[in-house]
Amino acid sequence: MMDVLQILLSESFWAASLRIATPLIFGVLGALLCEKSGVLNLGIEGIFVAGAMAGWMAVWLGAGLWGGVLVAAGAGAFFGLIHAILTVPLGLSQHVSGLGVTLFATSVSYFIYRTALPNVTSPPRIEPFRPLDIPVLSDLPFLGPVLFQQTALTLLALILVALVWYMLNRTALGVAIQAVGDNPDSVDAQGLSVYGLRIGAVMAGSALMALGGAFLTMSAFDAFFFGMVNGRGWICIALVIFASWRPGKALLGALLFGAFDALQVRLQTEVGALVPGQVFLMAPYILSIIALVIAARKADYPRALLTPWFKGQR
Repeated sequence: MMDVLQILLSESFWAASLRIATPLIFGVLGALLCEKSGVLNLGIEGIFVAGAMAGWMAVWLGAGLWGGVLVAAGAGAFFGLIHAILTVPLGLSQHVSGLGVTLFATSVSYFIYRTALPNVTSPPRIEPFRPLDIPVLSDLPFLGPVLFQQTALTLLALILVALVWYMLNRTALGVAIQAVGDNPDSVDAQGLSVYGLRIGAVMAGSALMALGGAFLTMSAFDAFFFGMVNGRGWICIALVIFASWRPGKALLGALLFGAFDALQVRLQTEVGALVPGQVFLMAPYILSIIALVIAARKADYPRALLTPWFKGQR
C-alpha cells in the first residue's frame, strides 16, 4: 500500500496519466460533439487510425508537425462526412454505417501505408512534438512537471475541452447543436437546417477524433504501427456515457482511465513477479467498466440520439 501511495503522490505518475489521457480527450470530445447532434459515430476507431497514418505520413513527406495536424484533422473530417451523409439525409443505421467507416478508414490507411512503403521492414521515423519548457510555469511545484512540461498537443487537448464547453453552453451554435440532438423538429421550425447542423457536427467531431490518432504518431511515438490505436476509439464511446455528454466530465473520465493505465504499468514493476501481467493489463478496463456502470444510471442522453430525421415527417 505504501508503494501505491508513493506512486499516486509522484509528479511523474500524473504527468504520465495526462499523457496517456490525451488521445482519449481528443476522441471523447469528438464523440461527444457527434452525439450531442443526435448521431452516434462508431467510425471513431477507424478515424483514429486514419488520423494517425495521415498526420505521420504528411510530416514524413515534409509538411511539418502542424501541417500534419491539419492533414489528420482533414482526413477525420472526410470520413466523418461519409458517415454523416449515410446517416443524416439517407437515414441509414448509425451502428452499421459507423462500423463500416471503421473498417473502411482502417483498410484505406493500411493500404496507403503499404503502397507508399512497400519494401520497408520498419516504419520511417519522424521528429515528433517535444515536451515544452514554459518559463516560470514549468518550474512550479507539482503543476510544472505535470501540466506545463507536456507536448503542444496535450495543451491543445486541454484548451479544446474549454472551447467545446463554451461553444455548447454559451453560443447560439452550441444551443442549436444540442437542440438538434434533442428535438430536431423544433430546430426545423426555427428555420435552421437540421441536416446542416448534424453533418457539420459529425465532421467537426470526426476531425477531433483524428487528432487523437495523430497524437499517437506525432507526440507519443514517432512512427505509424499497425494496431497502435488498440481500442482507444471504443474506450472514448464508453467515456462519453460516463461523462453524461459533458465536456468537463469527459476530461475527468479520460484522466481517470489514463491514471488507471499509468498505475498498472508501475504496479507491474513493483509486484510483477507475484501477479500475472495480464491482471494489470485488464485492470484499467475493469475499473473503467465499474465507473461507467455507476455513472450511466444518471446519464442524461440526447433524446434524438440514433433517431433519423426526415424533413416534413412527424
